[in-house]
Amino acid sequence: MTRSLTSETVLDNPAWSALRGAHARFAVRHGRAARYQSDVAPFHALSDPADPSAWDDLAFLVEPGASVTIAGAGGVAYPGWEVAGSVAGVQFVDVSLAAASYPEALRLGAPDVPEILDLIARTRPGPYLQRTVELGVYLGLRSPSGALIAMAGERLHPAGWTEISAVCTDPAHRGQGLATRLIRAVAAGIRARGETPFLHTSAANVNAIRLYESIGFELRKKTDFTAYRRLA
Repeated sequence: MTRSLTSETVLDNPAWSALRGAHARFAVRHGRAARYQSDVAPFHALSDPADPSAWDDLAFLVEPGASVTIAGAGGVAYPGWEVAGSVAGVQFVDVSLAAASYPEALRLGAPDVPEILDLIARTRPGPYLQRTVELGVYLGLRSPSGALIAMAGERLHPAGWTEISAVCTDPAHRGQGLATRLIRAVAAGIRARGETPFLHTSAANVNAIRLYESIGFELRKKTDFTAYRRLA
């Protein structure tokens, strides 16, 4: 796969790109700050996290005392905000993933949300809210009894790219390669649109990193997910 370094620049601030583009219908914006609607995703974004005026704009979207998580802000405090915590993360891009359909996988939708949220609560792959399913295609697998046992789907959608997210498998069904097959199936849909898959995970999630590297993802950059609390 040929990579365009120019097109990759949107990955330095993917939530901002998504909220100004493919996900604009979910956006609440003020100047140089934006966030997703509160029942869609818990993500906020700035046009430039190093710009203090963008943080001033963000204050219009956040109640005093509330916390937000900003990716790639470096854990630096800004006037009117305090750092509440930070997690080291990594960003991977698809360079040689063998994308393939998965006929057994089912498209998930609004009626599946209660089961999705239950699986997310048990496996903790990352935040998932009532309307997150609207962000893109989510595929799931059901056991013979009908229970949802694994899933993966699309989250952030910066120009030319789609993030694979919510990759999780019920503990009783791990070790069967279900996550890998779902990732490949989601990627096949992304590739069919002429876009490229990417994803994020915690830098401490060694097992996930090992899996992603083994199936064709390459580390693009290290980042951070820093929680900021708005001061009164």
